[in-house]
Amino acid sequence: MARRRRHEEHENHERWLVSYADFITLLFAFFVVMYSISSLNEGKYKVLSEALVGVFNEAERSVKPIPIGEQKPQTVRPADPLVQDSDQTDAALGQGAQDPLKSIADDVNAAFGDLIASNQMTVRGNELWIEIELNSNLLFGSGDAMPSNLAFDLIDKVAKIVKPFDNPIHVEGFTDDQPINTAQFPSNWELSSARSSSIVRMLAMDGINPARLASVGYGEFQPLTSNATADGRARNRRVVLVISRNLDVRRSLTGSGTAANAKPDAALRRAGTQTAPVPAKPPQGVKSSSSAP
Repeated sequence: MARRRRHEEHENHERWLVSYADFITLLFAFFVVMYSISSLNEGKYKVLSEALVGVFNEAERSVKPIPIGEQKPQTVRPADPLVQDSDQTDAALGQGAQDPLKSIADDVNAAFGDLIASNQMTVRGNELWIEIELNSNLLFGSGDAMPSNLAFDLIDKVAKIVKPFDNPIHVEGFTDDQPINTAQFPSNWELSSARSSSIVRMLAMDGINPARLASVGYGEFQPLTSNATADGRARNRRVVLVISRNLDVRRSLTGSGTAANAKPDAALRRAGTQTAPVPAKPPQGVKSSSSAP
């Protein structure tokens, strides 16, 4: 009987293509992941970094659940009371203590000379308060209240200057008259309030006593100049940090709007203080609020 011939198997010389295709796919996925990491928003990364630093540096927080969703200030200690009596401040100054407003104004002028020279920041004030006015374009994108990467750097520098003092700070948000109607911001009221609140949260995260802070939004209703031109609208889109002598002055200014619209003697009367009105003498190197355009 004839012996059956064994079927000859042909070797597949292209099996390496399967492994090669798998390798290429994994390599592509690797570079996609690397690109997404390199495109991470630096501002959000810094918020996460600050939160982690607070968790690991403070023993009290490390044994508690980490809050989800809302960002919390770095400190959980009870807020210290603020100075409300201007007589205490006057007594301290009479003993040779340095005027906190003058010190803050001098430090801000020294730290932000380039922005002041380019008219992107304005510092003005008198014996009761100082204002630090920032163009919104430095801090936020158009129609948005999410701080930019530059905003974190600017507010960090401001926080380091004002942190050693106890003066109240309220942050004012202003917009131009261009209407906005989104799900997040139905009007300029919400946009201006959200922007001022974002700055307050950043200051609190930088360690500023939350009891010193307040935020207020004025929408488009307190313009510095006409909204008829693009330059005018750009000037009206601003955020103002008002650093007051004491808590009573801050409350009086909150009802008046930006400090540029209030006079020192009027603020004293509204605060109910017994101190006699004095001429508005701005801290050295600071423009008086009455000379603001």
